[in-house]
Amino acid sequence: MKHFRPGLVPSLVVALLLPLLVSLGFWQLARGEQKKLLMDSYAERRAGEPVAVAELLHNSDPAFRRVSLHGHFDAEHSVLLDNRQRDGKVGVELLQPFLDQASGQWLLVNRGWLPWPDRRTPPAFSTPEQALSLTAWVYVAPGTTFQLHADPLQANWPRLVTAIAPQKLWDELGRSGFAYEVRTEAGPAAYQADWPVVSMGPEKHLGYAVQWFAMALALFGLYLYLGWHNAREKNHGSDHESTQHV
Repeated sequence: MKHFRPGLVPSLVVALLLPLLVSLGFWQLARGEQKKLLMDSYAERRAGEPVAVAELLHNSDPAFRRVSLHGHFDAEHSVLLDNRQRDGKVGVELLQPFLDQASGQWLLVNRGWLPWPDRRTPPAFSTPEQALSLTAWVYVAPGTTFQLHADPLQANWPRLVTAIAPQKLWDELGRSGFAYEVRTEAGPAAYQADWPVVSMGPEKHLGYAVQWFAMALALFGLYLYLGWHNAREKNHGSDHESTQHV
């Protein structure tokens, strides 16, 4: 041990931080694997045959399942989801209530992204008046609970929000509706509907894991350097004192 003297405080710091950094790295690897399995499952559901709304309502896990709709939009109560970007351009997503005729159920349909380059003028959109047949899929944000965020003074429609919970909208309108947003596929009522499955893919978790492991390695390397440097300094001082005594 005379060739390695890191000191008590550095040893305690490393003993506390090194296991933490390593465990965080392995946690990110596990999260990445979970996200990969989740995305594979969602991709399989997105490729499945669409079901009727009545069948969807009795499904305990509706996330990312496709659904067939036939009915009409409610143009009066449109919602604009703010702070959405596509290809570096700012814009909004247009969501409108849709009454499915077969089930009598309201669903909040996200019709896609609209550019909004000039905030001084409202985004331009139109709503089909005739009955439509649509194919959509259920969007459930992984691990996130959305809540309706709107300016209480802004009671006019269309309403600009930053996040939305469909059930709160149905409660406000006094309607029976599906509790999740559904996102339309390409079709006559869709705007730009290129939807990412999740906001953060497994590759980002792998990147975070590499960062944690790199920090752990750097900490351990610094600890070794400090121990050898202190030992060398102490041995050099001892040799110098011995020379003086001789």
